[in-house]
Amino acid sequence: MTSARPPTIDPVAAARWEHAQLANSPWLHEEVGRRMEERLQWIRMQPAAWADWHPLRGGLQAHDLVRKRYKNAQCRVVEADDSRADLARRALAGPWWRRMGAPGLLAGPVPDGGVQLLWANMALHMSADPQALIAQWHRALATDGFLMFSCFGPDTLRELRALYASQGWPPPAHDFTDMHDWGDMLVHAGFAEPVMDMERITLTWASADKLLGELAQLGTNLHPARFPGLRGRTWRAALEQALTGALSGGDGRLALTFEIIYGHAFKPAPRVRMSEESAVSLQDMRALLRSGGLDRVRERSRE
Repeated sequence: MTSARPPTIDPVAAARWEHAQLANSPWLHEEVGRRMEERLQWIRMQPAAWADWHPLRGGLQAHDLVRKRYKNAQCRVVEADDSRADLARRALAGPWWRRMGAPGLLAGPVPDGGVQLLWANMALHMSADPQALIAQWHRALATDGFLMFSCFGPDTLRELRALYASQGWPPPAHDFTDMHDWGDMLVHAGFAEPVMDMERITLTWASADKLLGELAQLGTNLHPARFPGLRGRTWRAALEQALTGALSGGDGRLALTFEIIYGHAFKPAPRVRMSEESAVSLQDMRALLRSGGLDRVRERSRE
């Protein structure tokens, strides 16, 4: 698999969105995070340290659920820049009596092999270089650590896409990746035993104005062919009228579909390709010693 960036994502717009200010975690992200946290009951490992990737947008309440599940684990939050990391740390610190006796909350980059759980809620579909991001997650995890992530799937906003196409407008959003392709990327990055599943969630709103307000919190249009520049009140009125006509159900509420993809995978012990002379990093050597893999390498070299 080649490391190609998604053709329907403008990297400049993606970087701008990553650093954009936000009021609070979107409701849908919190709900997806709650559902993803329930899946942790099937994971036997109790991480000594874990990292939350972009919790300000991924969900502060969801972060608290994971933190309560692993209350003795060291937690690190990773954000797009130092100011956001500091904001996340303050938002998640809690009252002083809650912090007494609990592991401290760290902010900043994760050292290679520094955590046993990498939690990434609703971040992957907004990345301009998702394969590089997955590789970064792989480096952050210790051997036998695991990744838990969620993101939008290709059926997300299908009603809105159909409406824009019928009006001859540019796409309302970039294309979202299928879960099978995410699984292939995980394997390509070195993960093992990827498990992917999905569900569709339908959200409804009382008006087009409220629908557009919530969509603005969930993300932004990163498609290179999106409408250029700002549009005025006339455009907004025409859009709201079109939304009301196309998305209204029998109860008069406007409905949109969101496909949610959930995935998890483990980081296996590194494999050493045998040749007359092989180079192994210090981190991989330590992992091989812990797992007994170095003995297996010696056996193979004698064959």
